[in-house]
Amino acid sequence: MYKRQIVIDLRRLREDPSYRAGAEKKGAEPSFIERLLNLDEQKRSAMHDAEQARAAQNAASKAIGRAEPNDRQMKIEHASELKNDLEKLEEVEAALSNEVDELALQIPNPAHESVPSGGETDFVTEKEVGERVPAPAYDHADLGERLGLVDSERAVRNSGSRFAYLMGPAVRLEFALVQFAFDLLEEHNFVPVVPPVLVREDMMVDAGFFPTDRHQVYEVDGDDLFLTGTSEVALAGLHRGERLERESLPVRYAGFSTCFRREAGTYGKDTRGIFRVHQFDKVEMFSFCDPESSWDELEMLRSIQEEIVSSLELPYRVINVASGDLGSAAAKKYDLEVWLPSEGTYREVTSCSNYTDYSARRMGARYRDDDGSGLLHTLNGTACAISRTLVFLMENCQQADGSIIVPDALRRYLGFESIPGPKD
Repeated sequence: MYKRQIVIDLRRLREDPSYRAGAEKKGAEPSFIERLLNLDEQKRSAMHDAEQARAAQNAASKAIGRAEPNDRQMKIEHASELKNDLEKLEEVEAALSNEVDELALQIPNPAHESVPSGGETDFVTEKEVGERVPAPAYDHADLGERLGLVDSERAVRNSGSRFAYLMGPAVRLEFALVQFAFDLLEEHNFVPVVPPVLVREDMMVDAGFFPTDRHQVYEVDGDDLFLTGTSEVALAGLHRGERLERESLPVRYAGFSTCFRREAGTYGKDTRGIFRVHQFDKVEMFSFCDPESSWDELEMLRSIQEEIVSSLELPYRVINVASGDLGSAAAKKYDLEVWLPSEGTYREVTSCSNYTDYSARRMGARYRDDDGSGLLHTLNGTACAISRTLVFLMENCQQADGSIIVPDALRRYLGFESIPGPKD
């Protein structure tokens, strides 16, 4: 079993001004950082004191065996006193270590220097591709119900709000999208995986989702298990506590899973249709990477996402997400947003992120070569979020009569080229 390291590089946080600036750029308060560093200094001092006391106690124990009979009792009492002193010092060390670990969990992965500062609206647009389609006759929610592709009413009755039944051609489209994504990803040496959708709490911590995103996650009462909001969590655990040969990197996985999100705090937004739901299917990309090539790997993930969306003939833009909207684990993130005609704006369909060594440090995931070993970098990106992609297809590929033209890239997986429009 691996031993989790401190979850942030405290040495760099203490000695590297740019590293600390990256953490503060993502909202870490300077006073909080100072408190953490002061406690870490106290912990290191306590470790030194305990180590010295341990050496003294060991020496005293050995001295008992060499002691003259008339000195033996005194030596035993002295060794006992040193043992008591050591136990007290170890208690102090353990308490400080626990406090440092708890605070360190709350420090985000520092933002890369290329990340813009600010919040949700302060992103930088990297590119726009494709022609924006005007508002269609039906928005996706209305069209999905009219064509029998989505049944929200019965889902709400049986499961509550933000659930839906996918029906008929929508199901066929889902599996066409999955097959299309896997065919493309295997060309880039991704290994297909169907991972567990339930993981233990410590895996949620190691993957970088707890404690910050706990409010978004469904917990299974009575078991130490949580429903994952992305297969990224389980994919990250594939090499938890392991060492990969550096020459074998990158190691890439493509995971398909059903995902579950409470979407806490979003009520009132996207209540119609299937754009923001509690349960959805997704194909996810995950890479264990050499630290020296992780930024190139991020651009590769982004290029795959663009290839998928372009092949689906959807107009899109790529944005460099601002520091305040990155989340705790990402050092840099690109969002790929597709034009949603009914709203007259772009909406997110995929994202890709470089976590650098943030989650690898938690997981004890390392590489090794002739020079030793080091922490891996981990990256992730959505290849295809099914329900959102269906939304964009229903609106951007919708014809004047409400029919939907299937993009050429999907037709070889289907027995049809279009979905007829509403009969009313």
